[in-house]
Amino acid sequence: MTATTSDGKISARLIFVALGAALGGFVFGYDSSIVNGTVDAVEHEFSLNAVAVGFTVSCALLGAALGAWVAGVVSERVGRVRTMLIASILLLVSAIGCGLCFSAVDLVIWRIVGGIGVGFASVIAPAYIAEISPAAHRGRLGSMQQMAIVLGIFVAFLVSALLVFVMGSADAVGLFGLAAWRWMYLSLAVPAVLYGLMALRLPESPRYLVERGRYVEAASVLTGDMGLEPGKPTEDKIEEIRATVHVERRQQFKDLLGRFGFHPLVWVGILLSVFQQFVGINVIFYYSTTLWKSVGFAESDSFTISLITSVINVLATIVAVLLIDVLGRKLLLMIGSGIMTLSLGAMSLAFAQAVTVDGAVSLPGSWGMVALVAANLFVIGFGATWGPAVWVLLGEIFPNSIRAMALGVAASAQWIANFVVSTTFPALAEAGLALAYGIYAFFALLSLVFVAFLIRETKGRTLEDMTL
Repeated sequence: MTATTSDGKISARLIFVALGAALGGFVFGYDSSIVNGTVDAVEHEFSLNAVAVGFTVSCALLGAALGAWVAGVVSERVGRVRTMLIASILLLVSAIGCGLCFSAVDLVIWRIVGGIGVGFASVIAPAYIAEISPAAHRGRLGSMQQMAIVLGIFVAFLVSALLVFVMGSADAVGLFGLAAWRWMYLSLAVPAVLYGLMALRLPESPRYLVERGRYVEAASVLTGDMGLEPGKPTEDKIEEIRATVHVERRQQFKDLLGRFGFHPLVWVGILLSVFQQFVGINVIFYYSTTLWKSVGFAESDSFTISLITSVINVLATIVAVLLIDVLGRKLLLMIGSGIMTLSLGAMSLAFAQAVTVDGAVSLPGSWGMVALVAANLFVIGFGATWGPAVWVLLGEIFPNSIRAMALGVAASAQWIANFVVSTTFPALAEAGLALAYGIYAFFALLSLVFVAFLIRETKGRTLEDMTL
């Protein structure tokens, strides 16, 4: 069914365009989580200690932070679609490099290269989808980014589990003399290539085209892809966009600055990104296999649990797609903060009961099940709220005049926060999982206060309504 809005209509063509851009989310979800199944094997292969393992896992996040920061500038210079193509090339090169690496050092280098590609994809997808979406459906279309991310996570877990099942373990050597963990990295090449091919079929963002004075091309996208009526409606929309972008000059970093370093709205975007990561969600997806093994589950069971968790994450994101344009962004975030605070608190309590018998750590009685249920409830709370809602908000809260660059800064902060959490988790885990999840529960509670007082609702507002 097609629903007409003041700034376009949703159609099969528009959904295809949004899905094409969201494929970048699939690739970065896949890249971020394929590492999960390689952690123990890489540790043994290169004789790494806990700190080195943490850095090897999370070094890609430093590349992602750099890529996100630069992506805003690049997308302003060469356009949204070409930025997607650059991301796909970087991810392809990284997949090959990681799969064929000969030392921990060059694995880190290739992981960083892939991270830069992930950073590009993480910025350009929400920005592009927001810029081609009608206001009434922007939440649902924007949520496709998160849906693609969680599907990427799921497929990465599935590929890892299948490789371990077929080959026996992540260390086992198979086809062409390559270990299973190397094939896990090499498998990223497939979605990276598909992402690049899909990007070649996408139209350029009409906001970018107007900013460059390419009004005829912008009109073609607005009518052919976004469903505006030709003639005056399209002309009015172009004029409306033109009034909110820098036609005379390109966006500059100084446009983001205010009395407190960045403009307050940019700080809101940065804090949204930081809170999304400081609740510890990626600990579940980067370390879950190792985590469940550490408290008594067998390796095969740990992979199965991780796979089930990723399925739950997909289902939770479907809930978000259905609710985000109904409840709005702010209420959804507050509900999620409440669920995450309670579930993380329960995980902290469960892991506080851990005991060590003959050098092996386990959770006695029913505490293992409590931890497992709480972890999946946490994933549900995050996946149905903070996962998609933050990316939707980052794509829409900034005005046209600074969107790409502001989103790049906010996304860069997200990757830095992700790096901090991922790098510190192995050391925190050694100190005690109860402490780690207690810290994450505290930040989940703090995020509730932040949303209540500082987030403005954007449901139903056009991008041209967004102001500093």
